[in-house]
Amino acid sequence: MSRTQQLNPTTGTEVQSPGRWLALSVLVLAVLLVAVDATVLGLATPALSEDLKPSGTQLLWIGDIYSFVIAGLLVSMGSLGDRIGRKKLLLTGATAFGAVSVLNAYATSPEMMIVARALLGVAGATLMPSTLALIRNIFHDPKERSLAIGIWGATASAGAAIGPVIGGALLQHFYWGSVFLINLPVMAVLVLVGIKLLPESKNPVAGPWDLISVGLSLVGVIGVVYAVKEVASHGLTWEVGAAAVLGAATLYAFVRRQYALSAPLLDMRLFRHRGFSGAVLADLLTVFGLSGLVFFLSQFLQLVQGREPLEAGLAELPAAVGAVVTGLIAGWYARRYSVRSIVTGGLAAIGLALAVITLVHRETGYPLLGGALLVVGLGAGFSFTVTADVILSSVPKEQAGSASAVSETAYELGAALGIALLGSIVTGVYSGFATPAGVPADVTAAAHESLGGAVEASAGLAPETATALVTVAQDAFVDGLRIAAGVGAAVLLATAVAAWFLLKGQKLEDGVEH
Repeated sequence: MSRTQQLNPTTGTEVQSPGRWLALSVLVLAVLLVAVDATVLGLATPALSEDLKPSGTQLLWIGDIYSFVIAGLLVSMGSLGDRIGRKKLLLTGATAFGAVSVLNAYATSPEMMIVARALLGVAGATLMPSTLALIRNIFHDPKERSLAIGIWGATASAGAAIGPVIGGALLQHFYWGSVFLINLPVMAVLVLVGIKLLPESKNPVAGPWDLISVGLSLVGVIGVVYAVKEVASHGLTWEVGAAAVLGAATLYAFVRRQYALSAPLLDMRLFRHRGFSGAVLADLLTVFGLSGLVFFLSQFLQLVQGREPLEAGLAELPAAVGAVVTGLIAGWYARRYSVRSIVTGGLAAIGLALAVITLVHRETGYPLLGGALLVVGLGAGFSFTVTADVILSSVPKEQAGSASAVSETAYELGAALGIALLGSIVTGVYSGFATPAGVPADVTAAAHESLGGAVEASAGLAPETATALVTVAQDAFVDGLRIAAGVGAAVLLATAVAAWFLLKGQKLEDGVEH
C-alpha cells in the first residue's frame, strides 16, 4: 500500500494520510520544470537570434517544434504510464528532460537547436500526463482533488512567472543557453525526492502497449500540424497537401484501430462524455488564441519597447499572479455556482483582454498592458483549472493517464497551431514593410527575416538610416501583433459561447471515492 493510502482498521474504508500533500509537492516540481522551459524561450529569443542567426522560418520552428513533438507523443506516453507505472515514467522523463536541456543550452546552430527542442519534446511528453494522472489516483476526495488541481495549475502559472524573471536575470549576466540550465537543479530535486515520496500507480488491466498505434498517433498529429503551419507560412503546395492527406489518413487509421483493439492506446469512448469533449475543446481553442500573443509578447517588450530581459520578465508577472489566485479558488466557485458559468466567464475575460491588445502601439504605457495581462491570468486560472477537473472526473482512475494525455494534447496542439497560424500572421504582416531609402540589399533581406534581424542589421548603418529602418520594422511588427491579438480575441469569445452550451449541466463531484 502506498504512503498516501491507509485503511481504517475498524471500517475497512480508505482514509487519507498527510503523505498525499508531500507527494503533490513533488508533482508540482515537474509542472514547474515544463512551465519554466516554455516561458524562458520567448524571453531568450532575441539573444538566441543574435547568436544563432536563424531565419524567420527557423525561428518559428525553434518556437513550435517542442509543442509539435509533445502533441504527437502525449497520448502514447499517457497510455504508457497507465501500463508501466506513472511514477516510473515521470522520473525517467524528468531525468531525460534535464539531460536534453544541456543539449539545448549548448546548441551551436539553428538546426541543432531545432533538433534539441524536438528531443526536449520527447522527454516533456512523459511529464504532464503523469502528474495529472497521479493526482487523480492520490486524491480520492473530489474537493481535495479540485484544490490539488488548482495548486497544480497555479504552479504552472508560477513557473510562467518565475521563468521570465530568473531567465531575465540570467540573460543580463550570462549567455542565452543559461536559461535552459536552470532545469537541472529542479530535475535533480524532483527525481531524488520523488523516488521516496511518490506512490506508484497503473492500470492493472491495461493490456499491451500497441506500437502501431503509437506510430499512427505520432505521424498523424505531426503531419496535420506541419501542413497547417506550412500553409499559413508559404501557401498550399503539393508537399504540404501530401503532408495534410498523410496526417489525416493516419489519424483516421488510428481512430479505426482504437475501436478494433481490445486494449486500445486511447479509449475513444471517452469522447462520448459531453463534459469531457467540451472541456478538451475549450482547452485547445483557448491555448490556440493565447499562444501567439505569449510567444511574441517578449519580443514586443524587448525589441519594440526597449526593455531589458529582466524588466520584460517582470512585466509579464500580472498574468501569472492572476492565474495563481483564481486557480486556487476555481473549484470552490464552480461548485457554488456552475461549471459552465465559471469556464465561460473565464474564457470571455481572456477574449476581452486580447481585444484590448489590439489597441497597443510602440509607445503604449505599461498600465494598459499590465491590466490586460492580469485579466488574461484571472480568466485562465478559472477556465483551465475547472476544465482539468472535469476531464479527470469524467473517467475511471485507471484511465487517468490517457485522459490526462488527451487534456495535455489539447494544450500542446493548441499552442503549436496558435504559434503556427497567429505567428504566421505576425510574420506575414511584418515581412511586408517598405524599407527606407539608402538601406543596402543585404541589410534589407536580414531586416525582413525577423525584428531581431532588423535591429542587429541596422547596427552597421548611419544613425539616421538605422533609426528609420528600426522604426518601420517595429511598426510592422506591432501591426502584425495587433491583428493576431484580434484573431485570438475572436477565437476566445466564440469558445466562450461554445462552452456555455457544451458544459450545460456539468458538475464537479462532491462525494468521496472509496
